[in-house]
Amino acid sequence: MDAHVWMGSRKVTAQSYTERLSPYDGRVVSRAAVCSGDDARQALAIARDAAKHAKKVPLHQRCSWLLDVASTLKEKRDLFAKVLCDEVGKPITYAQIEVDRCIETITLSAETMRTMHGETINTDAMSSGRKALSYWRREPVGVVVAITPFNFPLNLVAHKLAPALVSGNAVVLKPTPEAPLCSYMLAELFIESRYATADALSVVYGDAEVGGALVGSDIPRVVSFTGSVGVGHIITKTAGIKKVSLELGGNAATFIDSSADLEYAAQRCAIGAFVNSGQVCISLQRIYVDGAIYDAFAAKMKEATEKLIVGSPYDEKTFLGPLINDEAAQRAMSWVESAIAEGARALTQPRCEGRIFYPCVMADVTESMKIVCEEVFAPIVSLVRVDGIDDAISRMNNSPYGLQFSIFTNNLSHATKAIDELESGGVVINDMPTLRFDIQPYGGVKLSGVGREGPRFAIEEFTEIKSIVIL
Repeated sequence: MDAHVWMGSRKVTAQSYTERLSPYDGRVVSRAAVCSGDDARQALAIARDAAKHAKKVPLHQRCSWLLDVASTLKEKRDLFAKVLCDEVGKPITYAQIEVDRCIETITLSAETMRTMHGETINTDAMSSGRKALSYWRREPVGVVVAITPFNFPLNLVAHKLAPALVSGNAVVLKPTPEAPLCSYMLAELFIESRYATADALSVVYGDAEVGGALVGSDIPRVVSFTGSVGVGHIITKTAGIKKVSLELGGNAATFIDSSADLEYAAQRCAIGAFVNSGQVCISLQRIYVDGAIYDAFAAKMKEATEKLIVGSPYDEKTFLGPLINDEAAQRAMSWVESAIAEGARALTQPRCEGRIFYPCVMADVTESMKIVCEEVFAPIVSLVRVDGIDDAISRMNNSPYGLQFSIFTNNLSHATKAIDELESGGVVINDMPTLRFDIQPYGGVKLSGVGREGPRFAIEEFTEIKSIVIL
């Protein structure tokens, strides 16, 4: 199936298309239109005009729009899960979970927008003021550019489209080249809904040229991007005076306290490190373990990891499928080999079959090794021995990233200390840092980005406050 361009509500057949091959077996699974900078500029011009009407559409219609999309997506759950499996090799069970989360994200966005409101202000509260009718309200920014990644190519699109559209904006979406059909199909549900705002959503494809045209234009008021730090730097330098919301990944870590339930911690850490083949911005990459329980936890972590089922993403029992491309698999193996050469030990056998990289637990890792100090984005986790919670917090914070951290403990003072002192956008107590609920605020500090996602918090990003005084 082809992923066509949407110029507002008009579907456009492109002159040429690029093929997307399955990361699992190399089959052609979709084709995406080839776009240029001119296509991006045309889509922005359409969005600029559409935004003037979009902000006037009644809220009840915008909410009905989203709920209609969610309902249709639920009917087509199996089809969307199959496309996710085809394009990015996501195991089918987890592809179905992503579709379900996408439905929830869209529904939450509609429900949240119904209750978003401003408030009145007491202008005579200070001696310099006087009595007046004053209040503030939220208004749509106008045009939003949304640029999305491959690892959750359905739900992360929904996290941008749903809040932006329900708050009365027009959007130009540039989805990941690795999953164009998945994004196209979701956009099509929005555009063809009977409640849709005309021309409020456009879809274009491409890399640097298209992205540069979108980000550098004066038309959008917000650029919402999820991806790499390198591209994030380019966006901040190119965007000019507009809101920029960046989710740039991280190097998630956890601490296993001596008081923790080691069996439970190992099971949850195995999931957090290896779900989606480690291709998660909050994938657990660093496990700091109190020295008193290091060997016991390492044994349980090895055992939990070896129970995970690796194989075809089309098998419902599969937990871990292929990485996104050959380069990702080769990088993962080279980092493991480099760490072993520097003195680390592999507790599970490093193994790569095509793009399937088997889950790898590394021990005796030092923080100078690339495998622990940089984002690996592969199914590799490192165990580091530490001397208690203070040592762990210091090492966890010693990173340019700060997206999500966690701690496993039954010591209340250690839990509160972690909450207070960990430098990250989120802290999880007694579970993996890879835990995310779509309703919560989600985002990081330091190089992990700026701004927050989650329906309520994204709506705040996609709106501006207008202050009113009536005398």
